[in-house]
Amino acid sequence: MKKRKGLKIAAAVILCAAALYGVLAFWPKGDNYPQENAMQKDGELPILIAHGGGNREFPDNTLEAFYNAYSVDENVMMETDVSITRDGVVILSHDTTLDRKTNVTGSIADWNYSDLIEQKVDFGYTNPTEDGVLSGERVHFADDSGALKYPTDVEYPEGVEPRDEKVFLATTLEELITAFPENRINVEIKQPGQTGLCALAEVLRLLEKYDAFDRVVLASFHEEIYDEFRRVQAEGEVPECFMYSPAYNGAIRFYVMQLFRLDEFFGDGMCVFQLPMEEMGIKLASKGFVNAAHRNNLAVHYWTVNDVEDMEKLIGIGADGIMTDYPHRLKAVYESYSVPSR
Repeated sequence: MKKRKGLKIAAAVILCAAALYGVLAFWPKGDNYPQENAMQKDGELPILIAHGGGNREFPDNTLEAFYNAYSVDENVMMETDVSITRDGVVILSHDTTLDRKTNVTGSIADWNYSDLIEQKVDFGYTNPTEDGVLSGERVHFADDSGALKYPTDVEYPEGVEPRDEKVFLATTLEELITAFPENRINVEIKQPGQTGLCALAEVLRLLEKYDAFDRVVLASFHEEIYDEFRRVQAEGEVPECFMYSPAYNGAIRFYVMQLFRLDEFFGDGMCVFQLPMEEMGIKLASKGFVNAAHRNNLAVHYWTVNDVEDMEKLIGIGADGIMTDYPHRLKAVYESYSVPSR
């Protein structure tokens, strides 16, 4: 008797689940990114994305690193991280402190940009740190061969001169946007909380000033920043072409939904997933995941990819972008294919 009752309950649950799935199948789908998606690849090959400008070739998040990446491919997409200084200037930096990458110490939020420039603070280091604090002797940046790098080592475009012969000066987001007026740029907000929100407000001001909303995509791992992305979009405070990438929660939701063929109901207005190839044992680099994203007019970029076999795998599954520390290496892989990269 109890067994029969249990079977009836199980059947009822299955029927309810089937009915719900049937309703969802005909429910009007939510809009994901409704515009032409500038973060999707232009041809057969993924977008070449220079991680920090290519941070194993030159010091990351320096203008010089991005000029190096530009010398590799004029259509390169720039990936950068930003923090706001005490005097309200958004500068490029992977860290929110200066200890690891420069010859000074302290939180970026406690420094004035004017002081960074006046003191010629050098962003050409790879110092040991613990929890963002200097923990040993400073180390000048060197490439994988051990060669020290200086601004004069960069192959600059015609008409561009090094800012300094020895020092990698602080670089502002405004400088990056204006130096490469045609290139796509990924900007990650690094500071959390109210400081990060202030940084975001200044980034949005710069995008409006330079009419760059259609080529700059924003990202952050801080949920409060992602919530602000969604708020300014929903309230119409930014153009319809506003682009952003979700924090972990958004990516996880889409991954689970696409497993159950419910990805059409995702509904976030973001335009691109930026993911590692694998996370917590879950293989995110799959043709199925990329295809699900494309069905919803979403792009997929993978980071940080430095192995040639991984690069070739991502080309094979149809990834839209490959983020790498080695722009020259990825460009060489692309050149081994018959289709020109963009």
